[in-house]
Amino acid sequence: MTKLIDTIPLPHGLRELSIDQLAQVAEELRQELIDTVAESGGHFASSLGATEISVALHRVFQTPEDRIVWDVGHQGYIHKMLTGRREQMSSIRKRAGLSGFLSRSESEFDAFGAGHAGTSISAALGMCAAFAREGSKQKVVAVIGDGSMTAGMAFEALNHAGNLGHNLIVLLNDNEMSISPNVGAISWLFSRAITSRYPTLARQTFKDLHKRGYVPEFIYKAIDRAEEATQGFFASPSMLFEAFGFRYIGPVNGNNVADLVTALEHARQQDVPVLVHAHTTKGKGYTPAEEDPVKWHGVTPFDRSAAKFISTPQVKKIPSYTQIFADTMIELANLNPKLVGITAAMASGTGLDKFEQAHPDKFYDVAISEQHAVTFAAGMACEGFRPVCAIYSTFLQRAFDQVVHDVCIQNLPVVFAIDRGGVVGNDGHTHQGVFDISYLRCLPNMVVMSPKDENEFRQMLFTATQYNGPIAVRYPRGNGIGIELQSELKALPIGKGEMVRQGSDALIVAFGPMVQSALESADYLMQSDGISVAVLNARFAKPLDEELLAQELPRYPIVCTLEDHAIMGGFGSAVLEFANDRGIELRCGIKRFGVEDSFVPHASQAEQQDALGYDPRSIAAYIRSQRRPVVAKVVNQ
Repeated sequence: MTKLIDTIPLPHGLRELSIDQLAQVAEELRQELIDTVAESGGHFASSLGATEISVALHRVFQTPEDRIVWDVGHQGYIHKMLTGRREQMSSIRKRAGLSGFLSRSESEFDAFGAGHAGTSISAALGMCAAFAREGSKQKVVAVIGDGSMTAGMAFEALNHAGNLGHNLIVLLNDNEMSISPNVGAISWLFSRAITSRYPTLARQTFKDLHKRGYVPEFIYKAIDRAEEATQGFFASPSMLFEAFGFRYIGPVNGNNVADLVTALEHARQQDVPVLVHAHTTKGKGYTPAEEDPVKWHGVTPFDRSAAKFISTPQVKKIPSYTQIFADTMIELANLNPKLVGITAAMASGTGLDKFEQAHPDKFYDVAISEQHAVTFAAGMACEGFRPVCAIYSTFLQRAFDQVVHDVCIQNLPVVFAIDRGGVVGNDGHTHQGVFDISYLRCLPNMVVMSPKDENEFRQMLFTATQYNGPIAVRYPRGNGIGIELQSELKALPIGKGEMVRQGSDALIVAFGPMVQSALESADYLMQSDGISVAVLNARFAKPLDEELLAQELPRYPIVCTLEDHAIMGGFGSAVLEFANDRGIELRCGIKRFGVEDSFVPHASQAEQQDALGYDPRSIAAYIRSQRRPVVAKVVNQ
């Protein structure tokens, strides 16, 4: 049977359809998305819940001339399908395929790219201001999830939007908050009435008469306040947004196309900032996702009928670094009554959900507020507690000022557990954790370390909680190497590395899990070429083990540094700076391996390291080329 979506040009064909046909399109897209993500994986539950929102937006607004700014992009899969990318959805988050987020370079319909929450209202307001300065009538809609509304930046933008007064439209996709059916229904009826065509025209005429001096100021303000008070009486959610200067419409059933189209058409007619409050069901249309939207937020391929993820059988189940972190945190909290765990809306992602179950009184989730998380931790540290801030590397960037100002300047004992350090795979440009060494090692008082394996990781976590100052432990996404864990926890000496392999022909100075890649390169070179490579596990990017480096660097004709991080300002740069500042005479230069000066696109972690040239084979190829230089052939004349 032919689908309706196969017979119309998208997205502008939506503007010719009836409401019933729009509902049919939404359902066809939803079912197609379930089939596609079941095969390819991706962000799932949020996009299912935002299906009708996507359809209604492209129906009401003249995209791409009108701008739709999506917060984060987890809601954006149906939007992609509506804007020329249906046939490519199976490639999403794969190397050279579609981005899992919105990307300006991917489509003219992606008005703004983002992977971090809370940015949409600020960006959309900037576009509104630009259009206003040019006298353009183009409309701008910011689509933000209720989770992203916990970000302080969103409220900063709301405050500014109310001050500027432009007709910015914010669509709040509320899939968590409970709305009372009676109050919600009355509010929707009321806001639909006062924002419809004739009341809106009357209000604009009244405002124009006031500006021209025909309506006294006190009458104008009295009527305006009466309208706000009346709407506030019917629905408390409106009071918050009215306080920011927004006209409130809703709550609307966000999975009902008819209600959404009506609300958005009314919002489009206003001449002030408007917030449309849409209540949706996350995971709508796929029962398992509706029942457990957290589990089905971002998924690997799964069996649709059985609702089970398809996994590759493993001979031995190797725990991830995140699992090791959670278990070790529980163990440390058992030993230290002052230890607390802090996360910014990533309890399950960082493993602190498991910690919360074991120590609910020692767990804090501050929502999507990394800046607050860091300063909150600093405040606890001031009073003798030992806070462990578990934040992804890419998200800790958002709190750099707080790390500097509130932790390092005061030399407070805050532990930063930096998950997803290094390339992270399919999440793409916005989520790669390849800048943290650079932005942390430049800070006075900060210690930066990374483990070669999961056992050393446990020891580093223990070391961090014993250290009386700011300290960071960065660790990668994914599983460990499967070694047996030592039950005893002991502190490592700060700033001391170790030689893990002796050699004579070359030296690889590796940081963190890249020690395993260095050892793999060394094994390969010995077996294939008889080249003897030494491997030094630095452990610390700051402070460096200067004694060990001064001893080892001059001994080898080939020296490389290896890190899962940007080489500009990273660990290799620290080694170069040390060698230069100490005047160490090297037998050669130092070759740095890591991420070149570029943002890393989505692919698997192995594919990313291969493309960037710091996988074991690339390192081995370089050392071989330096050991055995190619001799040019003499051509007979």
